Amino acid sequence: MHELFNYHPEVAEALFAGQPVVALESTVITHGLPYPDNVITASQMEAAVREGGAVPATIAVIQGEVLVGLTPEQLEYLGTRVAVKKGETAPFVRKCSRRDLPVAIARKEDGATTVAGTMILAHASGIKLFATGGIGGVHRGHPFDISADLTELGRTPVAVVCSGAKSILDLPATREVLETNGVPILGYQTDELPAFFSRGSGLAVDVRIESPAEAARIIRSHQALEMANGLLITVPVPEADAFDPDEAESAIVQATEEAEAQGIHGAAATPWLLRRVVQLTEGSSLRANVSLLRNNGKVAGMIARALAEMQTIP
Repeated sequence: MHELFNYHPEVAEALFAGQPVVALESTVITHGLPYPDNVITASQMEAAVREGGAVPATIAVIQGEVLVGLTPEQLEYLGTRVAVKKGETAPFVRKCSRRDLPVAIARKEDGATTVAGTMILAHASGIKLFATGGIGGVHRGHPFDISADLTELGRTPVAVVCSGAKSILDLPATREVLETNGVPILGYQTDELPAFFSRGSGLAVDVRIESPAEAARIIRSHQALEMANGLLITVPVPEADAFDPDEAESAIVQATEEAEAQGIHGAAATPWLLRRVVQLTEGSSLRANVSLLRNNGKVAGMIARALAEMQTIP
C-alpha cells in the first residue's frame, strides 16, 4: 500500500490480509454515463465484484486526495458533480491519466481516473487486477491520436478485465499497438477480441481461456517472471444485451463524421462519441455498456479470488 493514499478500511484490511481486491476506475462515473445511471452502475459494478468473490476498490481523486475505495457518499459526490442543469457551468472534474495525476493532487482538484490512471494507482497500492468497460485506443481517422491506456498497458503490471477497446475506435490499429507494446490479449471464453457493445470484432485474441483459474495461472506466471507490462483479459458483453454489430457500426460512423465536422478531437472525443452513439441507438448501446460493466466486474472478482487462492499454496 502507498503511504500517501487514503484507503477505505475494507480495502486496507483485504490488502493487508492478502484477500482478493479488484480496482475500478472512476471516469465511468464522471465522463462515461449520465446521472443517475453513472452512480447506479458504479454501485452495481462494485456489487458484481463482491459476487465474484473479491473486494471492490473504486479509485478517484477527491479534493487532491487519492482514494482507494469509495464510500457510497463519495460515489454520489462524483456522480452529481456532472449532474448540472441546462445553462449551468459543470463543476470541474479532471480526467486523470498519467500526466494529470500530479496536477490534480497538487491543486487539490477532483479527478476521475482513466484506465491508465487507475492502473498506476492500483499498482502502487499492490492491487493486481482491474475491471473496466473498454480500454482506449487509436482513434478512427487519426492514427497518431493514441490513448495513453495502450502505453500504460505496455509498462504497468496490472491485469485488466474489459470488453476490448471501445468500438468507436480503430480496432485493428489498436490491436497492432497492443502487440507492439507486448501486451498479451486473452479471450475469456472467446476466440475473438470483443468489440465493446458487440461480442466480436473479427480480430483474433492471442489465446482463449475458459475459466478464472486459467486466467489466474497466466497472471501468476506473469508475476513470477517480473514482467513490467500489463495483461488484457477480454470478456464479451453478455449475449442477451449485446448490440447488433451492423447497427452499432452505422451509429459509430455517423457519430464520428459529426465529431469531425464539429472539430471534436483528443480527450474530448471519446465521451462525446459515446454519448452521441447512445442517442443514435435510442439507448441500446447504453444497455450494452451497463451490462458489460457489471459482467466484467463479476469475472474480475472470480479471477482475483482464484489468484488469491493460488498464492496461499506454497
